[in-house]
Amino acid sequence: MARPLFDPLTVPVDFVGGEAPLAAERLDSNWLRARLANQLPWTVEDDEERHWRQLQMGYPVREAAVLMPIVQRASGPTMLFTQRDPDLTDHPGQISFPGGRVEEYDASPIETALRETEEEIGLARKHIEIIGQLPLYHTGTGYCVTPTIGLVMPPFDLQPDVREVAEVFEVPLTFLMDGSHHQHHTVRLPGQTARRTFYSMPYQHHFIWGATAAMIRNLFHLLRS
Repeated sequence: MARPLFDPLTVPVDFVGGEAPLAAERLDSNWLRARLANQLPWTVEDDEERHWRQLQMGYPVREAAVLMPIVQRASGPTMLFTQRDPDLTDHPGQISFPGGRVEEYDASPIETALRETEEEIGLARKHIEIIGQLPLYHTGTGYCVTPTIGLVMPPFDLQPDVREVAEVFEVPLTFLMDGSHHQHHTVRLPGQTARRTFYSMPYQHHFIWGATAAMIRNLFHLLRS
């Protein structure tokens, strides 16, 4: 079973992103639709996972897609996450967006994201409005991921697949779209000369980090543009 090569909880914080939080109007569903449909120029944050992957020999590149679900709660929008089962082969126990590998029968990465979301947590696609995508993201384990952004309309029922998902939870979008909550880390692995860097966004007892945090950072940059 593949296990992380280090414990991210033990890696010190180098610095905090520190960018100002998004203005409230930029979290409105109509504003989000308009910005995703007409993106202004913005810069993707340097993909440290891409550089890390280039150091790893023998990893096949595997296509995948995730849904970044923004739930339209009356109290304010939230983002929905899953905590993966600790016994899974890939990324055990980590906090992720619902998603998975692209299959031959999937018509598009969007179809993959919707299918995997329904399979993993039982969220029916009738509740999801796809409003856009982020640039491809390359993980350290050889996945090329298409992040797909969707607005999720309550009420809805969830039925998590207990074989894959340990927990489903939501985080206020106001928390995630605030650079003061984005922590940067650097780690050098035993036997490696290169260093790996990553972001984290701890929320309550949840530690959001790695590829999931990096995709959130890129959404943040897009919405700040």
